[in-house]
Amino acid sequence: MLIIPAIDIMQGKVVRLVQGKTGKTVYSSDPVMTAKHWQRQGAKLLHLVDLDGAIKGKMQNFRYVQEIARAVSIPVEFGGGIRTQADIKRLLDAGIYRVVLGTRAIEAKFLEKVLKKYKDRVIVSVDARQDSVLIKGWKKGAARVSVDKLLKSLKKSGLKEIIFTDVNMDGTLKGPNIKKLKQLLKTHRIRIIASGGVSCLQDLMRLKMLEKDGLSGVIIGKALYEAKFTLPEAAKYS
Repeated sequence: MLIIPAIDIMQGKVVRLVQGKTGKTVYSSDPVMTAKHWQRQGAKLLHLVDLDGAIKGKMQNFRYVQEIARAVSIPVEFGGGIRTQADIKRLLDAGIYRVVLGTRAIEAKFLEKVLKKYKDRVIVSVDARQDSVLIKGWKKGAARVSVDKLLKSLKKSGLKEIIFTDVNMDGTLKGPNIKKLKQLLKTHRIRIIASGGVSCLQDLMRLKMLEKDGLSGVIIGKALYEAKFTLPEAAKYS
């Protein structure tokens, strides 16, 4: 189980939102230094999000993406505001390990095209509240698209792994939605990176128990920034 620190960027600062709402807590004014810090702490992969881009539908913090990709030697995945194949190429050319699609991933034809071209350099984040898939920076529901329906479509497209974010849990420190993760793993037989709600090492222990069912990683934000535990402590559950 890969332990993945999150770096969420808004207006050039490292922030955390609660359930995707606009009120934010700023943790650093230097995203590049934050990335270097997590590398020093032993991170094997970084999860970078352009929150402005996710909301506006176009990348807004690309300069930080470039700088981080140059500054660290570990892989970096990036999401937020990616809407075209040109966006994907630009990011991969900048040194990003893989791009994270959300809003455009519900369009089967677009997804099939990019998967055919970029293969495992693309991963999809399924962001949901209850059973409704959210798009456009979590501000809008995807009409008539349930989590199960989308996962069936993604698997059919050839994806072997996804990110699943429970928006109700994100930034709350209330624990991950273990019940939902179990159901998705059992029903769809697809590898899942869990995101949202991790608050303590016990949460990581519970997630680790799902590894045998296909849980491949966990993205952690607020718990690390608020020192609920350290990255080396979390790595014991990897």
